Amino acid sequence: MHFYSLLSSLILFVLLLCISDSESLKTLKNLAVKRGGSLTIPCFYDEKYKSNRKYWCRGYYWSLCKIVAYTNISGKTSVTDHPSQNMFTVELKSLQDSDSGYYWCAVEIGGKETPDDKDYLYLTVSSDPAVSVTNSSVSGQEGGSVSAQCLYNAEYQNKQKNWCRFKDGSCFTAERTNTSQNSAVLVTDYGKGSVSVEMSGLKKSDAGWYWFSAGDVELPVHLTVTERPSNSTAVTENKETTAAELNGNTGLIWVLLTVGLGLLLTLATIITWMLRKKCCKFSVPISYRLFSF
Repeated sequence: MHFYSLLSSLILFVLLLCISDSESLKTLKNLAVKRGGSLTIPCFYDEKYKSNRKYWCRGYYWSLCKIVAYTNISGKTSVTDHPSQNMFTVELKSLQDSDSGYYWCAVEIGGKETPDDKDYLYLTVSSDPAVSVTNSSVSGQEGGSVSAQCLYNAEYQNKQKNWCRFKDGSCFTAERTNTSQNSAVLVTDYGKGSVSVEMSGLKKSDAGWYWFSAGDVELPVHLTVTERPSNSTAVTENKETTAAELNGNTGLIWVLLTVGLGLLLTLATIITWMLRKKCCKFSVPISYRLFSF
């Protein structure tokens, strides 16, 4: 009886090692990318893991997975921690078909009795991925708008398409307009292998990671929102431009004045010389005038 109890405990332990359902570490589940392409995957973790080392692991079973890269080690695969955002990113470059498989975002805990925290995903690399995005990074100005285009093949024609936000898990379904924190989100499925995502009235708080999904395939997209130039900045720039123009005009005026004065002085000198020459030619000698009688 004691043997069966130990066996049950062992099986349960193995299952816990092989299956991840972590609430303190999350990432996407099923990604696709084109052969030869690159992909940046966000992994979000709990506040308590800010100072822990992060890594990227490959393998179907967690207990047997092989560590590919640790934080801040560059190469074909690089892991970058962003503590201020409670996340780290995994950048994969020059992907080939052989790179397809199961991977794990993981946080090193350090204790022997406490396993590292993790979450898994499956990556498919092919020459013609079923779902893709034209740009994995988009940007827009505060108060403005931004668009993203997502593509899918015929297999996903009738699958549901969503545009979701990592920060709060909110999703916007195709062919429906929604409003999120004063930013309008419109997801339109044209039914011809293309989905358009339009976000207008952008706010700084809208910046961050999103993902597009068609059926069970998900692809991450990063949004950057830049500040709109203030009126005072524009006025200052105009003033600086005007001052520069005035300085340039003043310099030109001084050059013209200098040249003009030089010409006048030259002309005056020539006229004076000519008058003197004329006077000397027609003047009567004094001695002749005194003794002419």
